Amino acid sequence: MNRNVPSGYGGYHRNSLMPLPVSPYFWPYPYYPLYPGDLRLNSRFPFAPMPTWSAPVPESLPSAAYQEKWSAQRLTFVLIHGAWADAGFWNGIAAHLRKMGHTVYTPDNPGRGPDTNKDVTHAMITRSVADFITSRDLQNIVLVGHSFGGSVVQTVAQLMPERIKRLVFYNAFIIKDGEAVADEFPPAALEVFRKLRESSMDDTIMLPFPFFRETFVNLASLETARRIYSGIAPEPAKPSYDKLDLKKFYSQNFPASYVYFTEDNVLPQGNSEYGWHPHMSSRLGLFRLLKGQGDHLTTAKTDPGLVAARIYEAGRD
Repeated sequence: MNRNVPSGYGGYHRNSLMPLPVSPYFWPYPYYPLYPGDLRLNSRFPFAPMPTWSAPVPESLPSAAYQEKWSAQRLTFVLIHGAWADAGFWNGIAAHLRKMGHTVYTPDNPGRGPDTNKDVTHAMITRSVADFITSRDLQNIVLVGHSFGGSVVQTVAQLMPERIKRLVFYNAFIIKDGEAVADEFPPAALEVFRKLRESSMDDTIMLPFPFFRETFVNLASLETARRIYSGIAPEPAKPSYDKLDLKKFYSQNFPASYVYFTEDNVLPQGNSEYGWHPHMSSRLGLFRLLKGQGDHLTTAKTDPGLVAARIYEAGRD
């Protein structure tokens, strides 16, 4: 089965990564120089001091009937977070899955969580996740990747196919052999990221708040958007620009699912050249599709039970 579906470049949809002139948080790029380092220090971009993913797990966990419905099969999940996040992204989702009787692991990628070294590569992230799995001798796992984490699912799976039960991509990148995650960004977004990267002191990318608010958390209230933004940190740039050898991934027929939250605005909507589904999901060949209403980051915080249910549906037999 050929998983490589050719896709061209060009065209640009209005629902793209480019910031929009939305008052009162209009980011006037390129009319003034980018700030090096953490752009949140600019007084134009107020934020709340609460960290992003440290909120307590909601008290209203699934009812007994709900648990029985969604946990008939006990599974082992390894959840891989995306960019501008850490393992705490999964806190609420993992709590629901564990409450339903599943075993859940949420490793931090290098350069995230307690690791402050930003000089990392995609290969280092792959090896870190693979070592996490082998050190615990995890078998028959459902390997789940969110966003950038989808590319990590691909590279890890081809290293240890014998340990994989199913792959689940949750609004996640599925990269073609020989390409990089950044190759899936529209040209205008690539230009924004280039300037942000060049303005940093340590080859990282920090999203300005207006950009983040309109794309990553477009369903959030302004207060929630500020709270989530206050917990993100500059993202190491190299892993998104590393070209990936995925020949082994595309030569093996992994059971796979795609979980698509339909109001995710990080990539252009309704554009055949870019986007989550069907642009990237179709690269899986035969796959299971689950949908939900939600955006890129907010839904994981405000409705983790929904995300957990969709991930379980995607991972079960």
